[in-house]
Amino acid sequence: MNHLLSLKELNTDLMYSIIHRGIEIKKYPEKFYQECERKGLLLLFQKTSTRTNLSFQSGINQMGGYAVMMDWSSSNFSISPIQYEAQYASRNCDLIVARLKKHSDLIELAKHSKVPVINGCDDKYHPCQALSDFMTIYEVAGTFSGVTLTYVGVHNNVANSLVAGCIKLGIKLLLVTPIVNDAAWDEELMQAAYQSGYVENVTDLSEAVSRSDFVYTDTWVDMELFQSADYEEKKNSRIQQMLPYQLNKANLGGHSPYIMHPMPIHPGLEIEEELIESEKSIIYQQAENRMHTQKSLLIYMLNRR
Repeated sequence: MNHLLSLKELNTDLMYSIIHRGIEIKKYPEKFYQECERKGLLLLFQKTSTRTNLSFQSGINQMGGYAVMMDWSSSNFSISPIQYEAQYASRNCDLIVARLKKHSDLIELAKHSKVPVINGCDDKYHPCQALSDFMTIYEVAGTFSGVTLTYVGVHNNVANSLVAGCIKLGIKLLLVTPIVNDAAWDEELMQAAYQSGYVENVTDLSEAVSRSDFVYTDTWVDMELFQSADYEEKKNSRIQQMLPYQLNKANLGGHSPYIMHPMPIHPGLEIEEELIESEKSIIYQQAENRMHTQKSLLIYMLNRR
């Protein structure tokens, strides 16, 4: 069974293929209207979602298929071992997109699924987001060669997926990450990243920005913890530690890289509100491209099956 649980499953040629087809789909969507005819997609979500939910539902519907949305907490996945529910659920669809809290649960789901599973985001990876990010970079730069990207913020699932993609596409990635989410850390991935020569840790944000074509930031607090009363003290502590790394005009130091963010945005925290709507912001282009790259990914996964 061919699953997409991180970006490790895709080689360089496959990543290029998915990205280029995403660009083609964006330009000529009518060419793909019947590409997923009568194919069923199960969206199994334990985490809240805007972009993953909307883009996958819109994408498969626009290509002649259909989506079924299932909330983990209101289904029997919440009360029964995953292996049993997975074997049943996967007999009712052609693909599963799972947006779960724990990567270990995603692995268990994939192990017992009868159909391909796509990781729609968990605590370790966010491959669908990264594919959209790389498509956006390619649209703007016209190449990956010679491109430098800075990621500033907490080292999290998004950072991991950017790392995995950059070392395959040949993009220089500067990591300004004073905090690491323990659940996200992937030692094997990071060792490969450092050995590749494409990934570098930088402590000074201004230095990284001065070397970058694109600067990317993300939330400092996981979405499921953002409004948690039990996490409030740790959240406030993390915000105070991260505020010097906010993406703002002062920290850009006169440089004007393209600004990226996977959304949802918390203006005044990880990014200054003025930059969100600035001329160099490509945040909404990133978000729009989620659907186009995911259409391309759906086609690839169904054909592989």
